[in-house]
Amino acid sequence: ENKHMLIDAGERNKGNDVIDYLESIGIKKIDFVIATHPHSDHIGGMADVIRHYKIGKVIMPNATHTSKTYENLLDTISDKGLKITKAKVGQEYSLGDASFVILAPKSSDYDSLNNYSVAIKLTYGKNSFIFAGDAETVSENEMLQNDGLDLDADVLKLGHHGSSTSSSDKFLDAVSPDIAVISVGEGNQY
Repeated sequence: ENKHMLIDAGERNKGNDVIDYLESIGIKKIDFVIATHPHSDHIGGMADVIRHYKIGKVIMPNATHTSKTYENLLDTISDKGLKITKAKVGQEYSLGDASFVILAPKSSDYDSLNNYSVAIKLTYGKNSFIFAGDAETVSENEMLQNDGLDLDADVLKLGHHGSSTSSSDKFLDAVSPDIAVISVGEGNQY
């Protein structure tokens, strides 16, 4: 229904690539922007995207970081007159015929910035998707304890690029995806 959501935007040098792709598929407005957490490989290109597009709602975790990339994102959000909506577990949003619910982060104090990742479950018709950001097992375990939130999904974008810090057996059993997607950078040494 001509509604769009963007979750993260890669490193700082990838902002224009994201914009070029979105323009190539005819995107004019982004209804929801989710900046999962303040690491540059997730939010680096987001300021460019926000400057370029009309944005509906910006969803971010209640986490801070002192990097120039994070400060640039906050300045861009402010310059555009946008407000940040803090991710709240259980909060539901409509996106045309689809809807999504916030699954994480549940706590406000983690040792790792990765566990502040905004994780969502998006449902469209009979299909469901979980996007886990860089959530590690600490956050996954909290998602497992979210009363009333169904984690079963057809597609799982694995947390933390499919690394050993995420994707615990219990979490994978609960999600039980038919498809798992690992997002990594080309030539990534890890």
